Amino acid sequence: MTVRCRTVPAVLATTALLLVAGCSSGGGDGRGSPSKGTVTVTPSASESGPPAKGSVKVLRTVAEGLKTPWGLAPLPGGDLLVSSRDDATVTRIDARTGEKTEAGRISGVEPAGEGGLLGIALSPGFASDHMVYAYFTSASDNRVVRVRYDEKRAAGDQLGAPDTVFKGIPKGHIHNGGRIAFGPDAMLYVGTGESGSSGLAPDKKSLGGKILRITPEGEPAPGNPLGRSPVYSYGHRNVQGLAWDAQQRLFASEFGQDTWDELNAIKPGGDYGWPSAEGKGTDGRFQNPLAQWHTDDASPSGIAYVDGVIWMAGLRGERLWRVPLRSTSAAAPPQAFLDGEYGRLRTVAPAGQDRLWLLTSDTDGRGDPRKGDDRLLELRVR
Repeated sequence: MTVRCRTVPAVLATTALLLVAGCSSGGGDGRGSPSKGTVTVTPSASESGPPAKGSVKVLRTVAEGLKTPWGLAPLPGGDLLVSSRDDATVTRIDARTGEKTEAGRISGVEPAGEGGLLGIALSPGFASDHMVYAYFTSASDNRVVRVRYDEKRAAGDQLGAPDTVFKGIPKGHIHNGGRIAFGPDAMLYVGTGESGSSGLAPDKKSLGGKILRITPEGEPAPGNPLGRSPVYSYGHRNVQGLAWDAQQRLFASEFGQDTWDELNAIKPGGDYGWPSAEGKGTDGRFQNPLAQWHTDDASPSGIAYVDGVIWMAGLRGERLWRVPLRSTSAAAPPQAFLDGEYGRLRTVAPAGQDRLWLLTSDTDGRGDPRKGDDRLLELRVR
């Protein structure tokens, strides 16, 4: 494990968090024919939840012609930054007009297979430091860097040189993880994959198949469950989505292999079972998912929380899943929307009130691109 150590800034009080994880088919996020499948949920009567049934309306296509879009970061003024996995570029999209402006390219990215420039996130102090964090695959590993974004510079030259914050995460042709997000505690959460080597997931000393929690400077965050380790939870196959509910509980999506994709509530220090368990089981050593799907129906990617509901993008399943929550359980069976209408769905992010941003992923080598792909869509969800 390699961690770049820096001086730790003043840390906010650590909030107890809980996360949800999931799984998808053995071919990574490979596309297949959607099937009915079986959805298993664990209901709870301890809390009232949102309505069992919801709705989705596509309000507009904000932008078209995006190539291998992966990460999505809304800017304070309403515009969005989108990362391109294969081009290693970050593009700014005007949320009103859809105009695209290339901010720049991040150096050091080595795209291959499912690797490349993946998740992006804004610094908690973005208003003053203008830092954008990015997770990418380099020639030797997966790593997290930060770059200064100066929108006053010429297009294509608005990103500064990458400053490596954290490195040494195993890389592979598949299962590179890549989702990053700052939590309510201002710590950076990093979803990693086991890079096709399943034995890394249960190994607490490995950075593969984990959710990591680090400071903005790249050190293990204070209060982590394994002491001075950056590991927050383990036993994951390939974490792809991170989101918090209104009570600051963390949820995550994750690819399974041949049987079950999952959405889990993550306990600090929890073991999510891979490769010994896939989906729900009876072994008390492992955390069970709150919802699971047959692998043809999901291959879950990004997730977002809006008004008591987790919205989960599906790659192979080519649909958007709605999972109403009651505490850390599913309040009702998941409901599918946009089934096959836009192909593979990669990333979702809250857009304020009852809105969502949604990125499609048909140009990633596993989809069937149509005219205009890939797209950024604005949705109204309930």
